[in-house]
Amino acid sequence: MNNTFPRTFSHIGISVPDLEKAVEFYTNVMGWYLIMKPTEIEEDDSAIGEMCTDVFGEGWGSFKIAHLSTGDRIGVEIFEFPNQQNPENNFEYWKTGIFHFCVQDPNLEELADKIVAAGGKRRMEKPRYYYPGEKPYRMIYMEDPFGNIVEIYSHSYELTYSDGAY
Repeated sequence: MNNTFPRTFSHIGISVPDLEKAVEFYTNVMGWYLIMKPTEIEEDDSAIGEMCTDVFGEGWGSFKIAHLSTGDRIGVEIFEFPNQQNPENNFEYWKTGIFHFCVQDPNLEELADKIVAAGGKRRMEKPRYYYPGEKPYRMIYMEDPFGNIVEIYSHSYELTYSDGAY
């Protein structure tokens, strides 16, 4: 008997070059809630300072962070590090690691237009249907104004894949 149960998703951390602009984008375009305003974290002997040293190692200095929440209570930590670098290719999907995150919006075309109007860009010319002529499930890949890859689904993950293979 397997006693393993599906864990719930708590949060994701996203690095950006400008924390204040990212908070503005994610609250105004995505509609996410700001639950902790932008804060500077310093390398010191405070609880959070020591936690960060455990994660980053000694010598990390400082960074800015804000906490947001999606409509379904998933946390989004947004980080701005002083030594932030934009990768030459921000879509190295063949490398181990997270290469995108996905949000759901029944009017994904409107959200895609809002992302472009806010300084993001389309990674696909237009949305694609998973089951053309059969079901209305659509998706599109976008990029936020900071270079992070954002996929948009029109329907839930479970509905989109519930029939099994394409």
